[in-house]
Amino acid sequence: MNGYSTTVHKLRLHRLGIDTYQEAVIYMHRECHICRAEGFESQSRIAVSCNGNTIIATLNVVTTDLLSPREAALSETAWRLLGAHEGDEVTLAHPLPLESLAHVRAKIYGRAFEARALRAVVNDIANGLYSDIELSAFVTACAADRLNLEETIALTQAMVEAGDRLTWSRAPIVDKHCVGGLPGNRTTLIVVPIVTALGLTMPKTSSRAITSPSGTADCMETLAPVTLDVAAMRNVVEREGGCIVWGGTARLSPADDVLIRVERPLDLDSEGQMVASVLSKKLAAGSSHVIIDIPVGATAKVRTSIAADRLKERLTQVGRAVGLVVRAVYSDGSQPVGRGIGPALEARDVLSVLRGESGAPQDLRERAISLAAEVLELVGRATAHDARLLAQATLDDGRAWRKFQAIAQAQGGLREPPVAPHTYTVTAGNAGQVTTIDNRRLARAAKLAGAPRDAAAGIVLHARLQTAVERGDPLYTLHAESRGELDYAIAYVNGQADIVSVQRS
Repeated sequence: MNGYSTTVHKLRLHRLGIDTYQEAVIYMHRECHICRAEGFESQSRIAVSCNGNTIIATLNVVTTDLLSPREAALSETAWRLLGAHEGDEVTLAHPLPLESLAHVRAKIYGRAFEARALRAVVNDIANGLYSDIELSAFVTACAADRLNLEETIALTQAMVEAGDRLTWSRAPIVDKHCVGGLPGNRTTLIVVPIVTALGLTMPKTSSRAITSPSGTADCMETLAPVTLDVAAMRNVVEREGGCIVWGGTARLSPADDVLIRVERPLDLDSEGQMVASVLSKKLAAGSSHVIIDIPVGATAKVRTSIAADRLKERLTQVGRAVGLVVRAVYSDGSQPVGRGIGPALEARDVLSVLRGESGAPQDLRERAISLAAEVLELVGRATAHDARLLAQATLDDGRAWRKFQAIAQAQGGLREPPVAPHTYTVTAGNAGQVTTIDNRRLARAAKLAGAPRDAAAGIVLHARLQTAVERGDPLYTLHAESRGELDYAIAYVNGQADIVSVQRS
């Protein structure tokens, strides 16, 4: 129990199978002798050790016979971190005071973070020493524009240092990232096979959705396995030049994953934290050149050109300071990209573009070509004009599709995405022209239908901006895997008549 108080107690583990999404929680009976002896009460922080591993967990108190006073249970996250088994004995103790929290308090009171302070805070966060309340304090201290350039650079570096870092025997290593806020913008699954088919290396580690209807990893998982460890990921990249995997199995900038879990439900906008989050992941993955897509629109994450310019400047400045070549590009954020919103529905759009099908969504195709061309130009592979022609030809002649199949096969095999059994179509109440589409409320409807947890759930958008519709024409269709979730989504959209606004002719 090095680093913790010396008084220890032991209990037997009983597995209850409780999912707390990345939060380490321990459950103990109210009448447990340890709670009485040590003064542990609900929300206490406890050092829990088992099988040579130690974590800090938050106590939840059980008042029924779900547990006996001589048993303890763990959240599934804590169970995994400890490598525990049913009946194992755990050792419990008070953790030592969290000294780095003093730096967070100082920031709240207006003092800038020093680099060493951020290293201490981030290291403790990555090691699971911060409770959700303490994490919320850090997120709040960094919110809005409270991190200056020097602090953002220091936070980025601290996030990288707190985890593992991949290195590659080849160069350059390219990547592409979108700052988000735009449903259906699944260009990564097309950009990766285009640029790797042309000989570049792109080890793409992607995230799962937390508050959106789909993340890149969720979408790719409907087509191929994405839960690869670092060794398996490296094998895919060495063989095919690229991969599209979930980053959660690699310990790359692990503090960022913890912060995102707390930051997004708080809905606090922190430009500095966003920049550090994006660039630390790219740096940890071994990237040297990165394209950042910034969709700009009234209902996107970045809503104005002024905000976009500020974010672009911060991304390039921090990138330069940490050794990354970063180019930020703007894109239209006024409406979703493609037709599908949700893992499987977005995957179907991707497949139709890669396969060159006649009905493939052209906006998704054009965005992917443009972003692939930006990657090619950034590393000097071609001029701007020639890079676009090269990217388009690679997609049109089937090389990108063949490369995607090869990557999927190397990750475990290509499969067709699932189809939802329940649908409901929202139609136009009058004839006219589509004038606005609310990205945020459309995304919420997709989530109520079950996305991303239910891979086949989501929305298919039929009417795009400036298109003419007649009364009764389909605007969008809800897809759900269960009737109950479809009903939830229907109830929501029926009270939101202007998610897709149609101006009368």
